Amino acid sequence: MITVKREIGFVRRPDKSHAIVPADEVPKPPAFAGRVPRISRLMALAIHFDRLVREGKVADLSALARLAHVTQPRMTQIMNLNHLAPDIQEQLLFLPPVTRGRDALHERLVRPLVAVVDWREQRRAWSAGLASKTHST
Repeated sequence: MITVKREIGFVRRPDKSHAIVPADEVPKPPAFAGRVPRISRLMALAIHFDRLVREGKVADLSALARLAHVTQPRMTQIMNLNHLAPDIQEQLLFLPPVTRGRDALHERLVRPLVAVVDWREQRRAWSAGLASKTHST
């Protein structure tokens, strides 16, 4: 007689059935091809940092800069991304992954756009030049 011992992990299915199944039967999410563009990460950070300041979890941008280990001017550059029109922010957040080479769009290229107060003017400048860089990989 042969005895086989094996540890089996059980998890709940992520679908609506919530059935308990062996961990081996749960489908793994597909591997992510590429990396998130830096400007997308910076835009997400700017939104997150703004929320921290608004909720009073961080006193001000100086304290935030110290916590993030960046200079105050760099923190200002990141936070200025919040001045972009909401649709441009959304496009930056959902840029396609970079599969090879360098990012096509850099934060430095977006800085002049951030300085424009009128969102209509931002959108014109965005569609005139920078938007084309968002689809290059």
